[in-house]
Amino acid sequence: MKKKYFYSIFSISIITILLLVALYFIFNTKTFREVQDLDYSESLEYVANPDQGFYRTSYVAFYPEKVEKSLSMMEDFQLYHLRMDISAFSSVVNGESDLTLTDQALVELEDVIDYYKQNGKNVIIRFSYDTNFDGHANYEPDVNMILTHIEQICPILNKFTNTITAIEVGMVGPWGEMHTSTIANADTINKLIDKYLKSTSDIPILVRTPKMIYDYLRITIDNIQNYTIEQNNLAYRLGLFNDGYLGSSSDLGTYSDRETETTWLSKQTEHLPYGGEVTSPDSDLHNIEVCTPEMFKLNLSYLNYEWNYNVVQDKWQNTYYTKDCGDETNYYNKTAFQYIQNRLGYRLVLKESIFSYDENFKNIKIELNIKNVGFGNLNRKKDITVIFVNDGNKIYSFNAGTYSGQEKIDLNIPLNIGKDNYDVYLKLSTIENEENLYPIKFANNDIYSEALNANYIGKIKF
Repeated sequence: MKKKYFYSIFSISIITILLLVALYFIFNTKTFREVQDLDYSESLEYVANPDQGFYRTSYVAFYPEKVEKSLSMMEDFQLYHLRMDISAFSSVVNGESDLTLTDQALVELEDVIDYYKQNGKNVIIRFSYDTNFDGHANYEPDVNMILTHIEQICPILNKFTNTITAIEVGMVGPWGEMHTSTIANADTINKLIDKYLKSTSDIPILVRTPKMIYDYLRITIDNIQNYTIEQNNLAYRLGLFNDGYLGSSSDLGTYSDRETETTWLSKQTEHLPYGGEVTSPDSDLHNIEVCTPEMFKLNLSYLNYEWNYNVVQDKWQNTYYTKDCGDETNYYNKTAFQYIQNRLGYRLVLKESIFSYDENFKNIKIELNIKNVGFGNLNRKKDITVIFVNDGNKIYSFNAGTYSGQEKIDLNIPLNIGKDNYDVYLKLSTIENEENLYPIKFANNDIYSEALNANYIGKIKF
């Protein structure tokens, strides 16, 4: 009995000693929580980021045995609209018969998209049977051949889900804008939408008017106010391209009830790209004080830089953001063009960066507050990589989950890199086959490292 009592007292004593030792180290270990000394204001400089912005156009004509290309590629433009002319495969154009796309044409298609991928650019794609995109109607082949062409091209498009911002259904009518031709009806267009949605994955599919979305859903404008497309519905990926943008109260026939339809459409554009071409230089709708509220409402992602030049270049370059436009005082007396360019899509500004760690430096907690000041949203997830660079320029990288545009990032990173002085960077990119593609730049001054493709978020000093 005395022996058992002795061992009990001994065990309690050991536990007590261990607890006291643990408490000693807990309370005597120095901890750090540091708000990083950075410039948290928005830069007024243009920041080219993936999937958004003013786009440039490129034209590709496919023939059975060759391809003719006129490809844009400019450092300051991230997004390109690829206009794919496949009219040579329509009997109306070749004068003989409807043809399936040749292996050569499909190889060239893949090469064109890969060209933009290798240069770190994104593309919007539209196929059309309008020769030279000159405005011809009724040049399409039989509908079944159009569906066959979609079946042929989609396996290639699916190889580039991170490069392709959106696919515009196109195919029908002048410029592939899905009107005017005799087959520009709900039955045909529903078949094309369905074929694209079922033949692709993770790529937004865009049509020319909201009515085309309602027709596909088998509803009418009278049903839309309380209608939500759920994530498990194929049509969750179905959005709009607007090539009559701001041209009239209906956007040149895009809307039948602008207020009702834009309110409903804004649900889709929360997670899908939206944009197009500004039209009609005499319209008042693209006055800077008029257009920006709807640009925010519809989460505007992109616009054609080249059309209409009289609006995008002449009008917006010579009118100004003032207090009549809003309360963003840093943009007062800046051009309408600069304001709109800087707001297209998402624009992420780092507002706070806090590091917490102890003197043993076995882990670090990083708290980031981010504000999206753009019209649109980040519509795809990005991989998070945290990078530590010591005074000897040795680099340590840690994968830290994914980011989808939220205002707060909280990271807890276990470390085994030793106490040292470190510059710390945050990379938001797409990891594909162990490559980091399409990194995002924060819109803060002097924060982005081109060498690391990452944003500087602070410093650790021991």
